[in-house]
Amino acid sequence: MSKRLNSVTVSTITVFIVMVLASIEPLEWSSYLLHQLGTLLFLAVMLGAYCYRKIGSRSYMFASLFLIIHIIGARYLYSYVPYDDWTQRLFGINLNQIFGWQRNMYDRLVHFSYGLLLLSAMVESSKSVFGIQSTKLLIAIALMINMSSSLLYELLEWGIASTLSPEAAEAYNGQQGDIWDAHKDMALALLGGLIAAGVILFQTRTHQVAAPK
Repeated sequence: MSKRLNSVTVSTITVFIVMVLASIEPLEWSSYLLHQLGTLLFLAVMLGAYCYRKIGSRSYMFASLFLIIHIIGARYLYSYVPYDDWTQRLFGINLNQIFGWQRNMYDRLVHFSYGLLLLSAMVESSKSVFGIQSTKLLIAIALMINMSSSLLYELLEWGIASTLSPEAAEAYNGQQGDIWDAHKDMALALLGGLIAAGVILFQTRTHQVAAPK
């Protein structure tokens, strides 16, 4: 129990530390605060789910990692995350140049991470709420949650952006002129979820084989 509590405590503290550091002179305060409001709400939901035993410590840690990735993106308005500078300094490579990217791709990483890192929490919470034992059925429900929540987020983002000035809306959305931005974001969230689903299925089958009969 103490190990579970410690891992969750460390994860939560790490999220807050990253949030504090990211709040030092962000590129644009209003968009940054809008994103971080969502961060705090999401963290509160995850903490509640953990405290009421809807999700386990591993799923909470994955969710915390997703939040850290999101916070870094919010710090740089997603469109200006200097990942090329970082990889150039650390590894001597330029990702945009290697892959021929014409835009900043950090927002794609965030949406992919949403599916990859949060599907476990969606599976566990679905099991707790619906009382279903079938892993395949739980994964199917989790993937539907993945897709529907991605859609709702894009609609919410559109609604918020419609109340802002064109410049502020572009900064908040991080669309970077791509008319298919929302579609690609949702597709990447689903791809991340499918990969996580494959891992969960593999682990489940491995445990079943290893379990004593």
